[in-house]
Amino acid sequence: MIGWLEAVVLGLLQGLTEFLPISSSAHIRVVSAFAGWQDPGAAFTAVIQLGTETAVLIYFRQEIWEIVSTWTRSLFVKELRGHWAARMGWYIIAGSLPIGILGLLLKDQIETVFRDLRLVGTTLIVFACILWLADRTARNKLTLEKHLSLPHALVYGCAQALALIPGVSRSGGTVTAGLLLDYRREDAAKYSFLLAIPAVLASGLYELREIGEGPAPAWGPTILATVISFVVGYLAVAWFLRYISTHRFTPFVIYRIILGFFVILAVTLGWIPANG
Repeated sequence: MIGWLEAVVLGLLQGLTEFLPISSSAHIRVVSAFAGWQDPGAAFTAVIQLGTETAVLIYFRQEIWEIVSTWTRSLFVKELRGHWAARMGWYIIAGSLPIGILGLLLKDQIETVFRDLRLVGTTLIVFACILWLADRTARNKLTLEKHLSLPHALVYGCAQALALIPGVSRSGGTVTAGLLLDYRREDAAKYSFLLAIPAVLASGLYELREIGEGPAPAWGPTILATVISFVVGYLAVAWFLRYISTHRFTPFVIYRIILGFFVILAVTLGWIPANG
């Protein structure tokens, strides 16, 4: 069972790391292992992500309202179907399909095999290298309003689906895809956050039924962690978007590689268990 102290720590971790390309689920898994806490599980992780996703909804409220309202009206008004916001609505829907389908098909693996710390450490390192390559080769010129297309949306979506494995990072995977497609850093990150909304809300609401049942955490600590992740997450997304407008992702790459090797070393030397 997750106690109040664990809820505070894990809520802070979720808020701080969800929007950075360093994998919030990996940090929750790793910190719990080093602290000697039981793995909080995929259900708890999915539910407290509702806090950080609420931060996204509030931070991007104007863009989200324009996308939702324009997309809805475009279903009945033909002239609106070429509007960037109407197209964005369809692209977000299409980009959400890969993670939705794979999330259902691989539910058992997500809750077991994918949480093995050896796999987590490996994905932290491998996807750090891919992010570094993308950041170094990206032309950083395309924008969402002018250049986003259905094929690009699907590429983003497939990258997001990789984040079902802790250590990949939802934002890291999708931002990397955007950079490889030559999108500006800010646009790649912005679409990453918008694309995550359907998947995170659906996953979190679906897993709500697990909270308080059997081995799942109780409602009190879960709610506390979710509220903390919302407050910290709002501050984190604002900072991250400002940061990447003038900086590369190199510090995050270095951090991921160091953390990944440390996790693998810790498991190898028996400091922490690979599972559990």
